[in-house]
Amino acid sequence: MTAPLFTLSENAQKQIVELLSKQKNSIGLKIGLNTKGCAGLSYTMDYANNDNIEGYELVNGYDFPLYIDNKAIMYVIGTEMDYVKEEFGERFTFNNPNQTSECGCGESFHV
Repeated sequence: MTAPLFTLSENAQKQIVELLSKQKNSIGLKIGLNTKGCAGLSYTMDYANNDNIEGYELVNGYDFPLYIDNKAIMYVIGTEMDYVKEEFGERFTFNNPNQTSECGCGESFHV
């Protein structure tokens, strides 16, 4: 059995639907990776529209289009994105089974 490309928790899906409902020209969400931080890679999220989805793979199965950057796919296979509310804030988190280490502040990771 192969791991799913990328999954979203129920909390993450609800939060993304709410955020997308406030955007006029967005059709979905884009996930990618940047080279930055002391561990090497960090996640990027942006609103998708018809003009900025070239080079992205569509992940089906959600109430909105989810696009993963083609250059990031091999690094995020099996990753689950969640949305957590904590005492002092709320944020999206990524549980990536390919991750071998992360920086002390949690902003970047290595695979």
